Amino acid sequence: MKRPLTVLLGLSAVAAAAYFTFSHWAIRHENLTFYDEARKRPVAVDLAVRRDAEMKAEAGLSTLPVAIVSHGNTVKNSEYSFLANVLAARGYLVASIQHDLPTDAPLMTTQGSLYVGRLKVYERGEKNIFFAIHELKKVMPGADYDHLTLVGHSNGGDISMFFAQQHPELVRRVVTLDNLRVPFVTSGAAKILSFRSEDPHFKTDPGVLPDSKVAKQAGIEIVDTGAQHNELSDRGPESVKSRIQATLDQFLAEPANSKVSPIDMKQLNNDPRAMGP
Repeated sequence: MKRPLTVLLGLSAVAAAAYFTFSHWAIRHENLTFYDEARKRPVAVDLAVRRDAEMKAEAGLSTLPVAIVSHGNTVKNSEYSFLANVLAARGYLVASIQHDLPTDAPLMTTQGSLYVGRLKVYERGEKNIFFAIHELKKVMPGADYDHLTLVGHSNGGDISMFFAQQHPELVRRVVTLDNLRVPFVTSGAAKILSFRSEDPHFKTDPGVLPDSKVAKQAGIEIVDTGAQHNELSDRGPESVKSRIQATLDQFLAEPANSKVSPIDMKQLNNDPRAMGP
């Protein structure tokens, strides 16, 4: 029975890839740079929004849900279009924020300190998100900035999880791609989907991932992609990205208070390990 399932899931991923490629032409992309005078810091934002959804919001006929995308260390905010297009196709206003500047100090790993010495980086990301939202309200008023979907890769996933910890009342969903430092929110306040790599060079810190029982109770879905850590961005192969797109789209289709059964990435990869012992 598993062979037909593998074929079916593979076809689903191919269909999803074709859909999002087609939808790309219906999505408007815009690069904005805001300047935070208080912090003397520019905050660049890549916007993606479906044109018809934007027009309805401008006419007052609907309100756009909002997704904030946070990039990984050394990866640009513009390198997550494969995720932004899924979200925009679902009717979201997508804001991909550039958190790091060339003048920022490099990420530090300090043994024994909170979040391995990166707390200030997460707090800076938190401020960037709030500042970007403040500015976006002026240019895109027809959006819901009070019920956010947060998406982040690696360090950006940690920023997303940290923000959800600090402001659970504002966060509806969290999607992370191999965040390694900040423990998952397990209160159940936000629905969580996390894609994990199988990369020996990027190890998740102890206590970050909940055990299976806690994850189930909190509505947290953890998907093993079998991919490398740095493949979870636009830099990754199309086979990996299309399968992530299909699972993310299914996750977004479900109500925020329900659970999703994500696509088995190993089966899609035709990995013998997915067939069981």
